[in-house]
Amino acid sequence: MTRPTQALFLVGGRGTRLGALSANTPKPMQEIAPGVRFLDLLLENAARMGFADLVLLAGHLGDQVEAAYHGRRVGEAAIRVVRESQPMGTGGALAQAAEALDERFVLLNGDSFFDINLRALTAAPLPEGGGRLALRMVEDTARYGSVRLNDAKISAFVEKNPDLTGPGLINGGIYYLDRAMVGRIEAPSSIESDVFPELVREGRLEGLPFEGYFLDIGLPETLAQAQRETAALRVRPAAFLDRDGVLNEDHGYTHRVDDLAWMPGAREAIRLLNDRGYRVIVVTNQAGVARGFYDEDAIGIFHAGMQVQLAEAGAFVDAFYHCPYHADGKVLAYTVEDHPDRKPNPGMILRALKDWHVDKDKSFLIGDKPSDMEAARRAGLPGHLYTGGNLQALVSDIIGPE
Repeated sequence: MTRPTQALFLVGGRGTRLGALSANTPKPMQEIAPGVRFLDLLLENAARMGFADLVLLAGHLGDQVEAAYHGRRVGEAAIRVVRESQPMGTGGALAQAAEALDERFVLLNGDSFFDINLRALTAAPLPEGGGRLALRMVEDTARYGSVRLNDAKISAFVEKNPDLTGPGLINGGIYYLDRAMVGRIEAPSSIESDVFPELVREGRLEGLPFEGYFLDIGLPETLAQAQRETAALRVRPAAFLDRDGVLNEDHGYTHRVDDLAWMPGAREAIRLLNDRGYRVIVVTNQAGVARGFYDEDAIGIFHAGMQVQLAEAGAFVDAFYHCPYHADGKVLAYTVEDHPDRKPNPGMILRALKDWHVDKDKSFLIGDKPSDMEAARRAGLPGHLYTGGNLQALVSDIIGPE
């Protein structure tokens, strides 16, 4: 199974419950902090998980969405906008974008933020022609309506009803879908009320419960809550991880995907960090480039291979930083005395702290060499020496219980 890399966002709603707030500004483009829109948070989050094709399905005030986002990039991800010709509902908007769809893709509501590990949602194969919904447990389902789950299969959707109170699972507004199901959509329609019930009857719709911060901005009071809370969610603690000897077996200048062998518990450790909301940032010395054993493109291919295998475990790395320089290199361009990025120097860590929104006080580094520990010290981070064994156990000890 290939790793899905496409995420679509439904940003075409009129936002009538917001009243004058959404009259001239699309609901997902409401600011949550000066110069930061709610939609920015969603796009950044998808990009950090390796979704490189971000598609905005726009409708109401779609010209504003297109002007603000079409052709932009978020990290390594490219953004494009598909505008509906007329109001077509969530199902119709998806059907109109059918030609732009990958075989498997994630679809997210643009007016809610559910802080989950999207790779956990996409790890298992989908039912053919079906989908999988991210679900969330809430104390009172009256406002949302609820979802009934039988093992992994969704058995029913229960409409919101003020008389049906109490805890239960709700639709979190994030869907992992098979493109084949789009062929059954008639426009205009609602994917939630017209398509999903059909998939339930056919046994093709799964649900996966998640914990995590959840907020929709459909009401003035919840938009105000978003303005108080969600900008801070961009700032996350980071786990800085050395690569060879910590994540994968060190065969000496390891650079071929065929030679990738994971250390015990390494993928599970990354998954744990993902699920707990940490940024996972790899910082690795790669003197093999300076010594002429391989080039920087080979490093990128190796890291892409790591991401594919991590996705199979429901995990991901936010970013890779590598230092190709060495004082005793054979390739002149990479022969540098004491390069600031080469550990024990802290350059890679310092660049990552600048590039990403990181809560430094809660961050740490794991490495297997004294040079890793020294780099952490110089960057002002606690360093933890990995001496073998199960990496997930070490990470669990470091971050403690949830």
